[in-house]
Amino acid sequence: MISTEDILAIQKRSEVTHSQILEAALNCFSKYGYDASGVAEICEASRVSKGGFYHHFPSKQAVFLCLMHDWLDGLETTLSVIAKESGTVPEAFTKMVEMTQEIFTSASGKIPMFLEFWIQARRDPIVWEATVEPYKHYQSIFANLINRGIQEGTLQTVDPENGARIIVAFAVGLLLQGALEPDATNWTGVAGEGIQMLVKGMKK
Repeated sequence: MISTEDILAIQKRSEVTHSQILEAALNCFSKYGYDASGVAEICEASRVSKGGFYHHFPSKQAVFLCLMHDWLDGLETTLSVIAKESGTVPEAFTKMVEMTQEIFTSASGKIPMFLEFWIQARRDPIVWEATVEPYKHYQSIFANLINRGIQEGTLQTVDPENGARIIVAFAVGLLLQGALEPDATNWTGVAGEGIQMLVKGMKK
């Protein structure tokens, strides 16, 4: 009979293997690109057998989507907390400006990899839908925030959905610019100023 301690030890080893695969995949994707990094390369880098890999993930795509969702989910959680804890909507946007450095730091090295995957995902509707789903959550967060600002009287009456799309488009475009020309300017400062300009345009 397997003891509770044995079960916990097995679960712990499984979690460690899962993390090893994700870390190795991130390194491979960042260094060689998504297309050039196969399951064999990820297994070699993580020191996990192919059987162990497929026990945790059904495909390379699944690993990539897990990496992307982990990153975006962390940002989404932070934005949601800021939105809930801020007194007014303009205050919430101001606090979000303060986290732009964290966003650019966490995105460092990931955007080119994401871009490569997005291009390939266009050929697979199911993978593409899974890829764009997190951005729909972001739009929902910002739309709710804008609607709250309208209700509290701090923002003008605008279309919350369109306002949210503009904010997300601005953020994604800025991250891509930062990835293409990382040393061209202070992208954190540009992001902060840009968000302030957007909010100023909506404020009463």
